[in-house]
Amino acid sequence: MTWLAPDTFLTFCRGMDLSTLTGILSEVQRPARSSGSSAGWSWVTHDAYAAPRGQGARDLARDITGHRYAGRAAQPDRVETVFLASTPACACPYGRDHQVPHCDEHPFQFAYHRGGLEQTFFNFGRRRESQRGGAAADLLVRELLDAAIVGRDAPDPGAGPDRNDDGAHTVRIIAAHFGLPSPPLHLPSL
Repeated sequence: MTWLAPDTFLTFCRGMDLSTLTGILSEVQRPARSSGSSAGWSWVTHDAYAAPRGQGARDLARDITGHRYAGRAAQPDRVETVFLASTPACACPYGRDHQVPHCDEHPFQFAYHRGGLEQTFFNFGRRRESQRGGAAADLLVRELLDAAIVGRDAPDPGAGPDRNDDGAHTVRIIAAHFGLPSPPLHLPSL
């Protein structure tokens, strides 16, 4: 995946400052490889496979928005996270089914959390975006349909050079939808 270094987890957080976010990650032994703050979002990257077993990174991104950690924010009811993983889509038994939890090493490649709940989550590239789930439908899904990444108008995932195999087009839509800062993302232009 060209949009993020391989085997990296990237967590964007709005509503919590960078020092609080990096402090939480350090507490759970997921130290930041890189971090920053821009456009109202704090962000951290960390090595997908360096953390100890236990709470998965995607679950942590969800929990940051809930009661456990959101109390550390000035406005706990406004904390939200966008989680991205450049690990491959889970190949574990039943891991491709969007209603079956993935393993900690291969979480869903995208998840959006608010209020301690996963609002939207899916893998991307080769039309895996169509296997999505979450607590609520989001306007992001409409944008993926409009861009013909999913839905009846989406091209065959094995045909043509614009098939979005690595999910870079999807990540561009996610970044634009949430107004994410671009420094940690290396997205080629269309």
